[in-house]
Amino acid sequence: MNQTLSESGSELRPGEVDVELPALSDAQVFFIGTIHTPWRTRRECPKRGSLDGPVCSIVIDERWRTALTGLTDYRRVQVLYWMHLARRDLVLQTPSNGATTGTFALRSPVRPNPIASAIVELVGIDGTTLQVRGLDCLDGTPLLDLKPEYPSTRNG
Repeated sequence: MNQTLSESGSELRPGEVDVELPALSDAQVFFIGTIHTPWRTRRECPKRGSLDGPVCSIVIDERWRTALTGLTDYRRVQVLYWMHLARRDLVLQTPSNGATTGTFALRSPVRPNPIASAIVELVGIDGTTLQVRGLDCLDGTPLLDLKPEYPSTRNG
């Protein structure tokens, strides 16, 4: 453990602690598309998405086009995505409020497996491109999965 510099050499905030990451991963995932948002840096990105936020695009790889069948029947969709630029080695973090907290007690993108989830409003689908509101990720974020929120959000 290191309380001044991380394995990558980046500075840690007071109270933060990092760990050595495992050599091998246990799972294989397929990125099924790419998310496009107006945000290029973490500083620009909202902390939580808002259903009245900007329209963002999710571009699905062509091989998964048929998997979109029936998705327009839903108003809201859960988007699972991979925060590809996030650190993965912190076990204690010190967010802007100054209270050092365990990673699993935070909604920070910094986590061992940087998987994020957002419930978004489905504005429309054109081919393999979804238009949605409510995202909170960087432009170019890899997409892991899409799921309708709940049967109670079905249109009609």
